[in-house]
Amino acid sequence: KNYQIPEDATNMVLYVETAESTNNFYLDEAIGAVGGTSILGAGESKPFHLGDVNADGVINGIDLALARQGVSGAFSGNAASLAADVDQSGSVNGTDLQLIQDYLLGKITEFPIAEKTVDTAAMEKLFAGITPAASYKAEGENNPLFTQRFGADPGVMEYNGRVYVYTTNDVIEYDSNGNVTENTYAQVNKINCISSDDMVNWTDHGAIPVAGTEGIAKWATCSWAPCAAHKTINGKEKFFLYFCNGGNGVSVLTADSPTGPWSDPLGKAMITRETPNCGDITWLFDPAVMVDDDGTGYFCFGGGVPDGKDAMPGTSRVVKLGEDMISLAGTPVTIEAPYLFEDSGINKIGDTYYYTYCSNWNTSGNSYGMTSGAIEYMTASNPLGPYTYGGELFPNQGKFFGLYGNNHHSICAVNGQLYLFYHNRSVEKAMGIEGNYRSPQVDQITMAGTKINTVTGTMKGIAQQKSVNPYVKNPAEMMSDQAGINVRGLGDTVVTEIDKGDWIKVSGVDFSKGASQIILTASSKSGCAVKICTGSPTGKAVGYAEIPAGGKLSEVSAAVQGLTGNQDLYFVFSGQAEMDCWIAK
Repeated sequence: KNYQIPEDATNMVLYVETAESTNNFYLDEAIGAVGGTSILGAGESKPFHLGDVNADGVINGIDLALARQGVSGAFSGNAASLAADVDQSGSVNGTDLQLIQDYLLGKITEFPIAEKTVDTAAMEKLFAGITPAASYKAEGENNPLFTQRFGADPGVMEYNGRVYVYTTNDVIEYDSNGNVTENTYAQVNKINCISSDDMVNWTDHGAIPVAGTEGIAKWATCSWAPCAAHKTINGKEKFFLYFCNGGNGVSVLTADSPTGPWSDPLGKAMITRETPNCGDITWLFDPAVMVDDDGTGYFCFGGGVPDGKDAMPGTSRVVKLGEDMISLAGTPVTIEAPYLFEDSGINKIGDTYYYTYCSNWNTSGNSYGMTSGAIEYMTASNPLGPYTYGGELFPNQGKFFGLYGNNHHSICAVNGQLYLFYHNRSVEKAMGIEGNYRSPQVDQITMAGTKINTVTGTMKGIAQQKSVNPYVKNPAEMMSDQAGINVRGLGDTVVTEIDKGDWIKVSGVDFSKGASQIILTASSKSGCAVKICTGSPTGKAVGYAEIPAGGKLSEVSAAVQGLTGNQDLYFVFSGQAEMDCWIAK
């Protein structure tokens, strides 16, 4: 692109600056000429490698000699000086000479990066011009649990004091004009997995590719409404993730960890319409699983309302599982659940077994006092029933949040407290779209004897149950809120798709021991600055970090001040980046 220089211009100075980073860079050569002039060699440059002072493509004794000559006298040019600054400290000194020598002797295989002195004034100026991205969660609200993807039909499992939530990965659907359309669930072939030990900061373990040609169960088309369980088999803990292939069958994946990797042990559905007493189930889906105190597994599933059977559809089933948790140890038993629609649940609370489900949309005039699209519960002294209606556990979420839709839940006990997990359309609402795209939430359950008190849905959610320890390595994908980011990978994931103004929040970090630095493991293709602050994304900075260009994950250190007590910690980014983890020292 040509730029015209005014005819009367004198003493001209060329300024080149970046808008999203304070990282150093250099120009090899700048040439001014009449517009249209071809510049020989334009765009060409010698390859640049740290330690290769003479740019001949190898690092050897000649480079060490040239570096020594430069330190004692002068370098042949700026490129040579930059190559000799192997610790990227901004100056060439004895430390660089020693590092080059150690490299030649084989003592090190790469050059460590020196801790940089950050230009605080430049950082403040940079971030003053950056507007933080908007979150889909309101300040002070812990619901929904995560917002970087949708997540419906939460199936919940507690393991070693940690809660794992598996959700249907709703995918936004569009018409031919690019308009958002109603969710048909036809594109759902993945299951999200998140976990937490404090009920507020949730670690995103990624979206498990369950169905389809790229899925673990390639024979399946969809992966809806997951549930999960774990059990010790032959002295080893095994994990089971059940899902439904649309409305025509239920199957299972297995793993040695709650986050996978998962495998398909059957290569087909575990329950089909050929399974005894299952041929007339309207919707063969929505599984729920429980492992009893003696290690026996029990499994519920089914749903749908046959014509003329609103009051007693008779489409839910319960069955004892085999010792391997992937086979049936009997014939499924019909549960006579009044006004059933879908969404089975099975739990043992005290000595009582609870079957829970979503009521259908034609409950008018019923004798139970139930409402439509609500979570109901029944009780029994045997997991296989018979069950007796007990009451309404949770009205339709639309009563609390304004947007009605199908209701789906799980009940889980954590450290002696019962919680109700359900989905809501809160992220969809914040995005300004409408199509029944759902996100997971949680609220507390209270009991009165064997009676479950009606739960009130809230956006505030659950108070944080324990503080975050900053003095151990914390995954970047563990967060209470975010704006703009996504997560890539499976199991051990990385925060990605970070751009200018995006941020991550970690709630309730216990800095009772103070901190002098925070070390990030991160990368950026073109270089990125990170503002570390408390209170809000626009809060006062406690420190800044600079992620070098190059796209390689590396540790970068930020000197921090004023971190004491319990703090909500924010990482705000100036540009493109990925982040793996962080730790305070």
